[in-house]
Amino acid sequence: MLGRIFTVGGYTLLSRLTGFARDIMLAAILGAGPVADAFFVALRLPNHFRAIFAEGAFNAAFVPAYAHVQAGGSAKLFADRIFTLLFGVQIVLLGVALLFTPQVIDLLAPGFGDDPVRHDLAISLTRITFPYLLLITLVTLYGGMLNVMQRFASAAAAPIFLNLSMMATLALAAWFPTAGHAAAWGVLISGFLQYFLLAGDAMRQGIMPRFTKPRLDPDIRAFFRALGPATLGSMGTQVALFADTIIATFLATGAISALYYADRLNQLPIGVIGIAIGTVLLPEMSRRLTAGDDAGAAVAQRRAFEFTLLFSVPFVAAFLTVPDVIMRAMFARGAFSRADAAAAAMTLAAYAVGLIPFVLIRSAVATFYARKDTATPVKAALTGVAVNVILKVALMGPLAQVGLALATAIGAWVNLLLVLGFAVRVGYLEFDRALTRSLVKFVISGLVIGATLWCVARWGASYVAQLAAFRDEAMLGILFVSGTVVYGATILLMFGRAWLKSLIRA
Repeated sequence: MLGRIFTVGGYTLLSRLTGFARDIMLAAILGAGPVADAFFVALRLPNHFRAIFAEGAFNAAFVPAYAHVQAGGSAKLFADRIFTLLFGVQIVLLGVALLFTPQVIDLLAPGFGDDPVRHDLAISLTRITFPYLLLITLVTLYGGMLNVMQRFASAAAAPIFLNLSMMATLALAAWFPTAGHAAAWGVLISGFLQYFLLAGDAMRQGIMPRFTKPRLDPDIRAFFRALGPATLGSMGTQVALFADTIIATFLATGAISALYYADRLNQLPIGVIGIAIGTVLLPEMSRRLTAGDDAGAAVAQRRAFEFTLLFSVPFVAAFLTVPDVIMRAMFARGAFSRADAAAAAMTLAAYAVGLIPFVLIRSAVATFYARKDTATPVKAALTGVAVNVILKVALMGPLAQVGLALATAIGAWVNLLLVLGFAVRVGYLEFDRALTRSLVKFVISGLVIGATLWCVARWGASYVAQLAAFRDEAMLGILFVSGTVVYGATILLMFGRAWLKSLIRA
């Protein structure tokens, strides 16, 4: 399993790195003004629907079902029917969205109503980006099929095309009406590139689905029984993100951009660690449970928790202690000012409060999804969303976009703790002494690296101030090296070599 995690994580890391290059271009060219706000709304809309209908709910229901029918020999027919139904639903959704785009913008970005520039731009850009949803939904279907076959590379590498495509169109921004239009066309072009990559891999494996007459056989009905609750759970999470978009449109110009850039950094460990491990863990647990190996499935999940925390703790420490240095080094250039970076840094610190549940939730819910129980995680997700939205309304006034991020973090903790509680109650998860000791050691390691970063940042400020240029970049480099050395030594001291070797072997 570790090799597959590194495959997914490695490509995801490359995706995040090219994503940072893309965001540096976005920040320098778009800044945090009205064009940027309009583009980020146009980008969020298809991504919200993608998270509801594709990566979130669909994967949770499809991967265990496809693993089950593959063992029974009816995978090809099952995939053909799901493909036909999925394509039809997405075509209808796309037509409705393109026809009623102004109404959608009025509903989801009501704060733009008093700003004709942002309002009209958001409509124009959304009509360019929304077809991306159809393409990426098919990419998700093909990726799920390939993952069950232990092929993770192409699905993990596909998002790299989004970053490269957007950078290419941004480089040609002078040929477009605005830089926002250039970025939007980059999004759509990337959808076609990702589709051809996954479709090519599926064709090579002989699993490319085709149109067929839909029929609600027992396997399809079981899939939809799992899809319904999973959709509610994903929809609940997206409602909270929709609330971010809606509320942020009423805040000062730049609030949406601050949320975007903070979330982009926050998504680095979520994607490289949390999603990568969750992507591998779900089919792994599904196969083990189908074979009756409950103990092996439990061990795989426990190891996934430990592996996730091992690589996530440094990010939490860095985002909480030195977010200002990170934001300035990454984005404070061109049209993106130091004041914009400061606003995004405070938002990043608020997101970091919930980073642990963000990275762990995919591995936590895998024990339910692998057993085709998509209903139980919904209860936790909807409760977390309710807390999230209530806190957003309460905190938006005094804390602006920082309050929105903090509410998201608290809601994530509620969601994770409830999922873990449900898993323990039904016997899917056990917090034994070994796991409890590991958690305590990770907390101590996090405190050590956090204190180290804070002290080094204060000490190094006077040193880098003497540099003629690249002060923030130099400071970030010093923090990275010192944090890596201290964290590595702390983990080795706290856990020992035997634990690390056992984790790698598992």
